[in-house]
Amino acid sequence: LIARRRRTNCYFYPRAWPSLRSVDWWERVVLKEFGPQDWLEKFRMSKETFFFICNQLRPGLAPHSAHFHPTLPLEKRVAVALWHLATNVEYQTLSPLFGVGPSTVQTCVREVSYAIVLLLKPLYLRVPNEKELENMVRIFCTRWGFPHCIGALDSLHIPIHPPLRLSADYCNGQGWHSILTQATVDGLGQFWDVSTAFPGSMENSAVLESSSLWVLAKEGRLCPNPPKHFMGKAQKYVLLGDATYPLQDWILKPYQEDENLTQRQLQFNYRLKRAHSVIENAFLRLKARWQILLKCDDCSLELLPTLILACCILHNVCEAHDNPFNEEWLEGTEPTELPKPYQPAPATMEDGRAEQVRELMCQYFESCGE
Repeated sequence: LIARRRRTNCYFYPRAWPSLRSVDWWERVVLKEFGPQDWLEKFRMSKETFFFICNQLRPGLAPHSAHFHPTLPLEKRVAVALWHLATNVEYQTLSPLFGVGPSTVQTCVREVSYAIVLLLKPLYLRVPNEKELENMVRIFCTRWGFPHCIGALDSLHIPIHPPLRLSADYCNGQGWHSILTQATVDGLGQFWDVSTAFPGSMENSAVLESSSLWVLAKEGRLCPNPPKHFMGKAQKYVLLGDATYPLQDWILKPYQEDENLTQRQLQFNYRLKRAHSVIENAFLRLKARWQILLKCDDCSLELLPTLILACCILHNVCEAHDNPFNEEWLEGTEPTELPKPYQPAPATMEDGRAEQVRELMCQYFESCGE
């Protein structure tokens, strides 16, 4: 006993070593015994979609990578990363399950996230071409009753641990620390433009001016040249936003609510808010499916933008492949103690010509009725 105690004191260092049983748990249990519901719960996608993603990532996750043990298969690396993104369990908790160390879990999350952005972003998160824009207009009009529209625009605040030197920059208007992401979705709730890595203290209007979406719009790449006709006039395609975004000839937002609004303006507000809900639902599904976005504890601030992009891309992959969505995942996605910041856009960013576009929309809704 004395000798054992001495050996322990000299050579034993506390560490979350995996049990012998978990070393082959991936091969013995997951690959052979997991049913469709197990794959959906743990990886948020079907087994077929999982292996499709693995095949797509193979060029970027070469087995001879110096960051991984040579016996760790690509599929296992992807499984470790997706499990963490889906459940947000800590590295120390996940490592014994797969029989790897916490540092390996961290490496898997980092390398797989980078590979997703590098290899899947050009396929699942890109600016639509002219033909795709026309199809998006058709879907928005058919599904949401809003014409000449190619997307809904909004922002998402993701809670983070504040960096020591930049704590004030990441403290948003509601007093909690976050990283800000701006996103645009189509009528099916799939993301086609995402800009992230902005500190939580920034306003949506400032983020918009700093984003690639602003550049695309100013360069005229969000509509055909010349623009299609709407209500007898050549008109750019529009995006739908809320009061935190400036009124532009390509961004519409509701009229400010007061007792002086006409019936036509009230009808416009109702139509816009109903169509804009597509991105609110997309954000809910995104956070419910990839719960790492509910609270990023294990993730460094440098990796977080890549991780957010990877989650948006994975969301699109699951939606495009018609993977089921479990409504139970929605529980707890909107913590009441973290209210969303809301700062109206400054009047100096308003485009006077945009009021004519809102008026055209009011005429359209008045002509087609309820």
